[in-house]
Amino acid sequence: METENDTHISEFLLLGISNEPELQPLIFGLFLTMYLITVFGNLLIFLAVSSDSHLHTPMYFFLSNLSFIDICFISTTVPKMLWNIQTQSQVITYEGCINQIYFLLLFAGLDDFLLTVMAYDRFVAICHPLHYTVIMNPRLCALLVLVSWMMSALNSLIQILMMLRLSFCSVLEIPNFFCELNQVVRSACSDTFLNDTMVYVVAGLLSGGPFVGILYSYSKIVSSIRGISSAQGKYRAFSTCASHLSVVSLFYCTILGVYLNPADAHNSHSSAIASVMYTVVTPMLNPFIYSLRNKDIQQALKRFTEQ
Repeated sequence: METENDTHISEFLLLGISNEPELQPLIFGLFLTMYLITVFGNLLIFLAVSSDSHLHTPMYFFLSNLSFIDICFISTTVPKMLWNIQTQSQVITYEGCINQIYFLLLFAGLDDFLLTVMAYDRFVAICHPLHYTVIMNPRLCALLVLVSWMMSALNSLIQILMMLRLSFCSVLEIPNFFCELNQVVRSACSDTFLNDTMVYVVAGLLSGGPFVGILYSYSKIVSSIRGISSAQGKYRAFSTCASHLSVVSLFYCTILGVYLNPADAHNSHSSAIASVMYTVVTPMLNPFIYSLRNKDIQQALKRFTEQ
């Protein structure tokens, strides 16, 4: 097969969840419903936190940022998928694919960093309650969010610049409903050793590092909770981080489930179905997890809807 650099003229074919024509209306309706629920749910959380002065605290500041990022995260993939189903087309341009990968990496990285920052916030609140307001001051909170954006943007830029050096074959089929970085790199006809190396190195640093930070924070939290004498005190301390722990478990378990599969799994539709978990299901469930287990959020949502 002829190899050429198709930077400006190539098109990728997104094979989607299923090639069965009779399933397309069902898939369209399902993903449209999940998308609307995700946007509406996270938007409610964001607006409730922004409008309620009782929630102008570090924990809810980070939560509102997470809700905003989840809206952006799901919006990088699902609208294009819905458009392709509606137009009965599988095509995404090279430029569109590059943009989709950039923003996917950006918002996935931000999710990762923000979950780590929120774990640190819970660590300070439970392990150093008397110094919480001094440590988690507005300046530090803003700085943590800014650094998260900068690190995620830098990672996305590096990965995209590495991709631009690749040459692609004339037929480019991606067995997914969006341009997933590893699958796009595998479709290249040129040598991808540097790209593969960069993916694993960056994943180890920017994903493994925050994950270790979360584990460390919760190890300290568990130690502090065990030191509390009363059962009621233990429950109260644990309840303040239960929602965050649920979101962390969902986020990392779904990603690990996708990327720890054998390499062959990335060339099948099973990978596309698994990818739905962290790109669509996780952002959709986040507002439910925080609203169902958090009385402050419930009261803020009630006040906001009554306005």
